[in-house]
Parts: sequence; structure tokens; C-alpha cells
Amino acid sequence: MKRSTFRLSLAMVFFFLASLIPVQAWAAPPLETQADSAVLMDPTTGAILFEKNSHKRVAPASVTKLMTLLVAFEAIEQGKASLDDKVVTSQRAFEMGGSQIYLEPGEEMVMRDLLISIAVHSANDACVAVAEHISGSYEAYVDDMNKKAQSLGLKDTHFMNPHGLPVDNHYTSAHDMAVIAREALKHPTLMQFVAIKHHKIRESSSKPMQLDNHNRLLWWYPGTDGFKTGWTSEAKYCLVSTVERDNLRLIASVFGVPEIRGHFKESMKLYNYGFSRYTFKSVAKPGEPLGEVAVGKGRKERVQVVAQGKPGLIVERGKEKGIESRVELEPYATAPIAQGQKLGDLVIVQNGQEVSRIDLVAKEDVPKGTLTMELTKIWQAMYGIR
Repeated sequence: MKRSTFRLSLAMVFFFLASLIPVQAWAAPPLETQADSAVLMDPTTGAILFEKNSHKRVAPASVTKLMTLLVAFEAIEQGKASLDDKVVTSQRAFEMGGSQIYLEPGEEMVMRDLLISIAVHSANDACVAVAEHISGSYEAYVDDMNKKAQSLGLKDTHFMNPHGLPVDNHYTSAHDMAVIAREALKHPTLMQFVAIKHHKIRESSSKPMQLDNHNRLLWWYPGTDGFKTGWTSEAKYCLVSTVERDNLRLIASVFGVPEIRGHFKESMKLYNYGFSRYTFKSVAKPGEPLGEVAVGKGRKERVQVVAQGKPGLIVERGKEKGIESRVELEPYATAPIAQGQKLGDLVIVQNGQEVSRIDLVAKEDVPKGTLTMELTKIWQAMYGIR
């Protein structure tokens, strides 16, 4: 009896002392990283899941080239250039040092191979050749890069070149580069290029070259499919990357890692943190029609709508309950309607509170109807014919 009383007394003392210790002391230890600055982002909403010195201005080194690729692919999608363009190497491109594919003055190379050389091999000479071809001059292209940064609302980014070699007033931040990466995800061919592990150029020439991707996460961390590494003595080791597992995609941005290959280790640490704590809760299947909108003056009377991107949201594990969605559509739309045109919202709520909105867009084009079609509709309506 005495032994039981003693144990009970010990337990009471233990719980009393425990109540005096701050709650934080019992919580799981926070994520620690050797990166000088870092961000883990949910690209679906732009939410920051982890950050360290996220707005500190840092030298981006070759991570700069993600913006170089983004501006190039936007120009191609706008018809200003083509992947099949033959690009002529200038003296300026030839004189570039650092990582390169050894372009010769006057050498022609297809735009596709140049962009892959940037994405896979981090080729500085290819950056200059692409910049001059698309914007007419090196300086004009850098100006386009800064305009894109401004359009994304970036406050801690300014570019002085398209390759990332050290120069004054050339900087970014872990946060801003994660935002650039989020924008890059919208371009399927860009994503295809940054995921290439090996690529051969000049195969039929006297100086063929195999390019091997610098991003070792493509081999070491399942689900990785981009983006870009960087290193200079000033910037140290840097990496902005993305991984998708079980419908959950994350972006990690790490800068200023001191040890060799440390940017890979620190990125994996961020991803392990993210995937262990968060999951993606789907509310519909991608591409699934979620409603219809009436169309006026079109060749079709109704158009189906689908969610733009993946319909769902990221949530902490164990907190997936109470998530529902509702569809809010425009009652009427006038043709012409373009595929992808916003016609409503998919509203996601949790426990009655709105937590996210996803654009609902037209599944297909609806061209404007002809005068004959409109007169036929009026005649059918008058006589009740369907």
C-alpha cells in the first residue's frame, strides 16, 4: 500500500513540475537548416510553410537562369521566337566564361538545344545567345527579366545579366526565387527541359557534347522534376527546386549553403519537413466538368467549366476533416469564349470558413455564332422548337 502511495505521489509531483514548463518546450523541435536563407512554399496558393531570412537579398549565381528560361519561354509562347529558330552565336556569347557549351563565333544552334543547355548544363554562352536572339540585345533581355520581376511583385530582386556571374546590383531572395519558380510551373515545356538528366548536342558534328544535369535531386529525391542549381564563391551553394508526391507539390529555395552538395541536403531536409507535416486534399478530379454556363450569341448554347490546376488544397496532416467545396458560376457569358477563360470560382471551405478559391474556366472555345444561327434560335424560341 505504501509503495502505491509513493508512486502516486511521484506522478503528482511530475505532472506539477511539467505544468510549470512552457508549452513550447514540449513541442517538436523547429526545422533547422545550414542555408543562410530558405523558403518552403506551397505553389498552389503561394503559402509559405517554412522560411528563414526569406527576404534577405543574396547573390543568386546560376539560379538566375530560371528567370532567363521563364522570359524565353514566355517569348516563345507569345510568338516572338520559336524552339526551331536557328540562333547565331555572337562574339559576346563566345567570350563568356564559366560553365559553357563552347559556342564559336558565327556558330548556328537551334533554340531548343540552347535552352536545354541552359536548363541542364547551366551554359553561360547559351544564355547570351538566347538573350540577343529574343530581345535584340543582351541589355534589352536583362530589362525584360527585370520587367517580369516587377510584374510578379518582387521587392528583393534585380538582375544585371542573364547568367548569374557576380556583378554589383545583381540580387534576389529565397522568397522571390520561390515566386519565380511558382511562375515557371505554368510552362510545361520549361518543366520538361529542367527535368532532363542527360542531353547530347552537336551529335553529327566534329565536337559532340553530352550535357549532364547539375541538379542531383533528380536522382536522389523521388518526385523531383526541376529547377536550377547555382554556385559562386560569393553566393556559395544555391538551389531552387520542386518535388511532387501524392498530388502534393512543394517548392524549396535555399541560398548561401557553405558546404559542397549541401544545397541538396538542405533542400531534402525542407522537403522531408513538408511532406511529413502536410498532405493534399482533393475536392474534385483534375479536368472534371464542375458545371455549365449559358452562352449567348455563340455556336453553342452552354459551355462546361473545369478547375484551373488541381482542385484541392494543402492541409496539415490530421486536419483534413470538414473540408467541402461549392461552385460559384457566372449566370451568363457572351461569345466568343476562349478555352481557359474564367467563368467562376470553386470555393473551398473548412468547418464553414472559406480557405481557398480556384478559378473555374471554360473547357473549350465557343466561337461567336453567325447571323443565320441567331435568327434560327429566335425562330425556334418563337415556335417552341428545340
